[in-house]
Amino acid sequence: MTTTSAPTSRSASPNTPGQQLFRALRRDTVGGALLLIAAAAALIWANSPASAAYFAIRDWEFGYEPWHLRLSIGQWAADGLLAVFFFLVGIELKAEFTRGDLRRLRTAVVPITAAAGGVLVPALICAALLLTRPELLRGWAIPTATDIAFAVAVLAIVGSHLPKALRIFLLTLAAVDDLLAITIIAVFYTETIAILPLATALGVVLVFGLVAHRFRRVFVDRAWAAWVVLLSLGLIAWALMHASGVHATIAGVLLGFMIPAVVGRGSKRAIGTDHGASSNLDPSAECANRAGIDLAEALEHRLRPLSAGFAVPVFAFFAAGVDIGGTHGLASAFSHPLTYGIMTGLIVGKPLGILVSTWLVTRFTGGLNPGLRWADITGIGLLAGIGFTVSLLVAELSFTAGSIEHDVAKVAVLSASLLSAALAALILTMRNARYRRLLQARKQSASGV
Repeated sequence: MTTTSAPTSRSASPNTPGQQLFRALRRDTVGGALLLIAAAAALIWANSPASAAYFAIRDWEFGYEPWHLRLSIGQWAADGLLAVFFFLVGIELKAEFTRGDLRRLRTAVVPITAAAGGVLVPALICAALLLTRPELLRGWAIPTATDIAFAVAVLAIVGSHLPKALRIFLLTLAAVDDLLAITIIAVFYTETIAILPLATALGVVLVFGLVAHRFRRVFVDRAWAAWVVLLSLGLIAWALMHASGVHATIAGVLLGFMIPAVVGRGSKRAIGTDHGASSNLDPSAECANRAGIDLAEALEHRLRPLSAGFAVPVFAFFAAGVDIGGTHGLASAFSHPLTYGIMTGLIVGKPLGILVSTWLVTRFTGGLNPGLRWADITGIGLLAGIGFTVSLLVAELSFTAGSIEHDVAKVAVLSASLLSAALAALILTMRNARYRRLLQARKQSASGV
């Protein structure tokens, strides 16, 4: 099989501020920081003297009612902007299943099982704690999600010397966690389904996939073609999925799965180098051409800054704004049974489910990865308790906006996510220091030979 050679740039232009910005937005730490800043800004504004302006903006509606698209700005952020995030999730899942760790069951079985345990145990704990309040049971799925952007950002900040296998474990676990969360949203949070719009949406998704496969080289070489053709088809599929009653972000996942993600034989993945603006091709196209026409990586390269720098922070900004009501309101929220269920599920259930399921599966598969220790898995388990983006989305779907339960659920998600991040950072920082000492000892031993 032949591979496509890289097109030649006309000149090598210096990096522009825009290119530097996009490159920064592709970093895990930057995306996680923006997510945290947006949530903090929303909380501060929603509890300030100007809080009425925040809620007026969040609840302002616009759109075309006959198409069921007259939504508030907060709903547009949750249903629309978050579809970009889920589109990238779909691409990453497709890549994992076709060429990543999920392709080989032998290497994927441990993190897959860990992810399943990390979803099941928090759900059971939350449901058990809410059994006496049946009206709250709809929130059982809130603590099942892991925010991959925030989790990877924390790992990147504190884990400069942690084993590479640990990051792969987290990414694989988070990929399966996302798939399970998507399934939960589709199955348990869809009340009524309009068959005709749903069937038409699936038909458009199929057309999207056929077009993406048939003209993948065109979409890699010419970014404008992808924006015009694929974006148009994607918007139609999204609108129809929204009209069907199924949560519209599911369209993003399905569209992501339709993108071809198979690298040509003998090629290598090289997305990530920015080129001069004077090149006749899109910067990611040159990298993708060198890698053997990989549309998945090209689209991920183009859309990652949009997702990390705009879509997810804007969603967090409009989802995290809760009027706590001062110290009295905060005390009331932390005494609510829903808070106990969600926080216990995320802080205790997540690491417990991941540790127990990992221990059980390694009993039958030959043990843990030689480069990892159980203390490392404990840190990852706590890190997985950062629910944030998807947990906030499930909270939006679980309870009516403006209700006490709706606000309490968000306070619980934010509090549990921050506490999980702090505990995970503490353990992983200690583990990072240990691995740093081991590395220094090896270097000293090698230099002394």
